[in-house]
Amino acid sequence: MKNFQSLSRRARSSGRLQRGIASEYKAVTHDTAQKSERTQATLSRAKEYILPVYARPDFVLSHGKGSYVWDTEGRKYLDFSAGIAVNALGHSDEGVTKVLAQQSQQLLHTSNVYHNEWAAKLAELLVTLTQKEGGLGYPAEKSTTDGATPGAKVFFSNSGTEANEGALKIARKVGKDRWAANAAGRSWDSKDCTKTRIACFESSFHGRSMGALSVTSSAKYQLPFAPLLPGIDVGKVNDFNGLSSLIGEDTCAVIVEPIQGEGGINSAQTEWLAALRQRCDQVGAVLIFDEIQCGLYRTGTLWAHSPLPVECHPDIVTMAKPLANGYPIGSVLLRDSVASTMTAGTHGTTFGGSPIACAVGYHVLSRLSDRPFVAQIAETSAYLFGRLSQLPTWFPDILQPTIRGRGLILGLAFKDEKDPGRLVSLARERGVFVLTAGKDAVRLVPSLNVGKTEVDLAVDVIESCLGEMQ
Repeated sequence: MKNFQSLSRRARSSGRLQRGIASEYKAVTHDTAQKSERTQATLSRAKEYILPVYARPDFVLSHGKGSYVWDTEGRKYLDFSAGIAVNALGHSDEGVTKVLAQQSQQLLHTSNVYHNEWAAKLAELLVTLTQKEGGLGYPAEKSTTDGATPGAKVFFSNSGTEANEGALKIARKVGKDRWAANAAGRSWDSKDCTKTRIACFESSFHGRSMGALSVTSSAKYQLPFAPLLPGIDVGKVNDFNGLSSLIGEDTCAVIVEPIQGEGGINSAQTEWLAALRQRCDQVGAVLIFDEIQCGLYRTGTLWAHSPLPVECHPDIVTMAKPLANGYPIGSVLLRDSVASTMTAGTHGTTFGGSPIACAVGYHVLSRLSDRPFVAQIAETSAYLFGRLSQLPTWFPDILQPTIRGRGLILGLAFKDEKDPGRLVSLARERGVFVLTAGKDAVRLVPSLNVGKTEVDLAVDVIESCLGEMQ
């Protein structure tokens, strides 16, 4: 890492990195071929006892601090994956650690048979922040203290997948209610109800449970587990002409990521989201935004859709990844107009909304929403975007010309689909973690408190790797 740190200092002192500096740093610094007995024992144990559903590199992580992690051989890595956009405050954050320790000594779990104070506090914070900063029908930068303003409700789960499952269940029930209300003599539980179809989009990723998988339109995820849920219709993001045929009178729900994460860092156009919202209103379909990866300040605003006109906003937002900085939690945030369909017993969870998960979530969200913190995200993300934007001009034969995404969810798009995986491996061998996204992109989703020093290091290494790929 010494060479990389020297490079970052040179980049900062010059004010702008010129092509050719990073290309001097070609050597592999993190060779994992040689392993200690401790490392080899862990790898052997994992091979024998853990279901082999992950293709993992051949080393073992032991601890982390801030934007860095170390393996059991003592090698230091810059983590620009942040646990797949989870560790918003980085590793071993002292504030998170303190809340975990304190709450673990008071109340870990009670189930939802009983109330706990932290679930109510976190739910209130999610709703009031949305009302203040925009989203779910509330305009940005407008305080909503009027008691007549429509409210919102929260349901806590354990993961993003479960949040999406809950959102789909709620939308299905709303669809049945609306079908029954559309004609005299109908009942929501009638076997004749047809308003049950769900629309989703290509390159989406909503989870791996059977319901969430059914709306994750990717053959590599779906085919081994077919047949999946019936009644699923698949469209294309930013396809205006296809909305009428995709979403019909029998559609109860539409689920979309405003910025697709796993699928390639693809952004939905504002005008298309407005057309999508309009079409959902025309047929009485519930619009769900999956902001599990792009929400909670990842784009620089509370929600990716917060700064957009209210004509683009959803009925339901799902979230998870950064909410408790790695402690498992997910959540569904929904307008009262759709929440009213859910009554006692219609949905539930044993672990969701536990005292410890919500205490950590309240702490994390309070810090993420602090104005100086949000300003720092804006400054750092602009710097990262500027550094990345130079790369396509230097490597036009390898990279597509446009940097994808917004804030601190950014993607480098490649012309050859074999190259993203190659760059991820090369960067890891030089001490930097990045991720693939979709078929043609490398994803950068660092901790939200990442600094410019780490940005310089990450981009320097990426540039060096691109030079090796030429």
